[in-house]
Order: sequence, then C-alpha cells, then structure tokens
Amino acid sequence: MRLLAFDGRMGASGDMLLGALVAAGADPSVLSPVEDALDVTYRVHEVDKNGILATKVDVLLPETDGGDPRGEGHDDDHRRLRADGDDGGDSDNDADGDDEDEHSHQHQYRHHDHAHDEEHPHHDDDHEHSHDHSHSHSHDDHDHHHSHDDHTHAEGHGPHRTFPEVVELVESMGLPAGVVEDATAIFRVLGEAEAKVHGTDLDETHFHEVGADDAIADVVGVCLLLDDLDVDRIVTGPVAVGGGEAEMSHGTYPVPAPAVLNITAAADWSVRGGPVETELLTPTGAAILAHLAEGVETLPSMSVESSGYGAGGWDFPDRPNVLRAVVGDGGSRLVRDEISVLETNLDDATPEVLGGLQETLKDAGARDVSIVPTTMKKSRPGHLVKVVVKPEDAERVAYRLAVETGTLGIREHGAGHRWTARREFETATLAIDGDDYEVSVKVGSDADGVVYDRSAEYDDALAVANETGLPVREVMRRAVDAVSSDDGE
Repeated sequence: MRLLAFDGRMGASGDMLLGALVAAGADPSVLSPVEDALDVTYRVHEVDKNGILATKVDVLLPETDGGDPRGEGHDDDHRRLRADGDDGGDSDNDADGDDEDEHSHQHQYRHHDHAHDEEHPHHDDDHEHSHDHSHSHSHDDHDHHHSHDDHTHAEGHGPHRTFPEVVELVESMGLPAGVVEDATAIFRVLGEAEAKVHGTDLDETHFHEVGADDAIADVVGVCLLLDDLDVDRIVTGPVAVGGGEAEMSHGTYPVPAPAVLNITAAADWSVRGGPVETELLTPTGAAILAHLAEGVETLPSMSVESSGYGAGGWDFPDRPNVLRAVVGDGGSRLVRDEISVLETNLDDATPEVLGGLQETLKDAGARDVSIVPTTMKKSRPGHLVKVVVKPEDAERVAYRLAVETGTLGIREHGAGHRWTARREFETATLAIDGDDYEVSVKVGSDADGVVYDRSAEYDDALAVANETGLPVREVMRRAVDAVSSDDGE
C-alpha cells in the first residue's frame, strides 16, 4: 500500500501542501492545465528554512509588459526545481535574512480596512479567505500583488466566484475525473464552512479570495500532484493551528479563525495550539486535509521512498516553518486507528439504562460500545461496559458514561490502536413481486481496495421482509448477491 504522511506541526496552507508534494516526488509538469485555464504560472524554487532545504511554490501572473514572469535567466521549463536555492526575492522566502524590509513583511504583517469576518496573518502568500463581502488589503510596505524580481504574485487575482462558478471552472479544465471530484469536494468544504460562519446559503456565498485564481491554483494543483503521486492512503498527524489573536471587521478573534474551526470540527484528524503566536492553519490548508487525510497520532510504520518539505512564508528564530511529506510503502493492508478504551463495572444499572448506552455514548463520540455480563464482588451479577474512543474524545465520553450510569470510576487503558477495514455502503435494489425495494449493504475492504466482506443492514432487510413476507435471511442474501453482481463478482 502506497502511503503519504504529512507532519503538520507547523500548520498547513495551500502553497505549503504544493511545495511538500513536489519535494516528495510529484511532477510539477502536471500543473499545466491550471496554468492554461487561469493564465497563471507556478514558480517552483528552493528556500532555506532554519537550515532545512524546503520547496516553495508561488502562483504568478504574466507580466503586462511582455516580460517573463519567471525572471531573467530562468529556464524555459519554469516548473523545474532551482537547485541554487535562489528565491527570486520573494519576501516570504528570504533565506539569509539580509533584507530587513523583506522580513518586516513577515514579522510585522497587519490587516487594514477589511470588510469581512476573517483576517488571517497567513504564513504563506495565498491569503486564503472565502467571504461574501468586498474588501481590500494593505500589508505594510507591500501591496496586494507583490512584485519580486519581475514576479507578480496572483493573490486575489480574478473574479470573486460563487461555489457553482468555481465548480464550473474546475470542470472546464479537462482534468481526470478523480481530480475534479476531489477539488470540488474541497471547495464544498470551504464554502459550507464560510456559509455557516455568515449564516448564508452555500450557493450564495462568494468565495472572494478563496475563489480567486491563486487559491483555485492551490486546490486544483494539490489534487493534480496527488494524482501524479498515485498514493493509496493519506494520513496526517495533529495539525498545529498557532495561537494569539486576529483582527477582523467585527472585532478581535482568537486563532484559529471561525471558518477553520468549522472545517476541523468535521475532520478526521486532531488539532493542537501553538507552537507560535500566529496563524498557522489556513482555511484552504484545513479544507484540503479535511477531505483527503485520515488522522494519526504518530507516523505509521512504513518503508520510506521519498520525503520533502513545503515552505511556509513566516520565518521563526527557533523552528523551521515547513510542512513535511513522507511517501512510502505502508505495509499493512488494514488501517491503523489510534484509540483508547474506557471501562467501568456496574452492579445496579437497569436494563433500560444499559440498552440506551449504545446510542447515548456514540452520540458523545464513542466508536464502539460493548456490555458484557460479569460477576462482581460478593458474587453479585453485574456488567462490564467497554467503550472504544479516539484519545481526544476520551474525557467527554467518560463524563457521559458517568452521568448516564451513575458509576463512580472509569478506567482508561491509554492510547493504543486497532486495525480496521475500510467501510463503504452500497445500495442493493431488489425486485420482489413486481416492486423494487432498497437494502443498504456494508462493504469491507483492505487498504488496497480488495473487498473481503459484504453484509446487508439488518434493519433495512427486516423492513423488506415484513412487507414482502420473505424470511429476513433471504432478503439479506439477495441484497449481498445483488451488490456482488454489480461489482462484477
């Protein structure tokens, strides 16, 4: 199984993800459909981040005077990595620290005159927002379209599109079907997060800078590079969000910003604060990882094929601002899921309380609940309740278990892991006596997509059995056979 693992301890953004994927082995030439559709150029170059050689990807506009936006002396293949580490004067990537003006942009970044709900002191150049209000930016001594050595950055360039307009644009690029599907899903994540913040409808929310050319180049570019890497599974460790506060039109808000919180609430991975007092996780970075990546606590066991670092814009004195990507053989054909196990013994719980624990504890975040009859002190009959949870959910689920049962103590076995199959649901349509009935079938497969189990959902099958008079086992058998036939088996 080919595995891609991200280390987001310094956060993530669109350009950091682009850089990390290129550095890990993806071919930048696959980005050409985006360049053709948006009339932008990807500039790939290497920068030094506290002694780490990292890859930076900038999205540039063509020069209006006919000059080459790649700069004098640049190779005709503008997508190649420049081994000399020259960053072309990009203020976010000054490696040697000699230019005080350039570093003032990184460390004295301020927002002025914004008329939207989120302002993020990004550690990259993409300034990823999705808002339904007009706005303008003023960043100290730099205007919104930075120009470095004849390179004009495409920040915010292009129309401020709605979600349907973004989807239409992506679909017009002639991309592989999987790339279109992933990119569209990522923009949906972004749009729904912003709509929730502003109390608007998804189709009515203007993406503004997230729907601008450079941000579309980030999202679609990441999907194209991932398609080129051809990985089977993507994971990420806990992602740092940074800290401190951000000035917004409605006042001062803590980091992470509201849209980022909305996105991470639905993500499979966890977040952590710090390690610096600035924003590290952008909405675009969060949305890409939320759609694509599973959460892990540590780097999974793997045989490493390649690795690389994507550079962020901020420079910090004591840590490299990079996103690491590692590609290799993940070995196991099942998925490793980090868990904790909660246990408590009950000798006075009523059948009604025990019967309701499955639902109430799963609502609180439990992954699985088991209730086992047991013998307790003084030979009294009782029950052992075992609850599988994600480590970050353990305290919340333990509290719910306590208040539901009245138990005075709950044991936690600590973070371990379980091996799980990938689970998907397919719908079987059964023709019985001239009528069609639908039964959901759970399909279990390994990490390589090899199916090894199918099981019909009992409640669906029971409803069909009650209506048709067939035995429920016969309905379940027919449903599994129908799905197997559809899959070509």
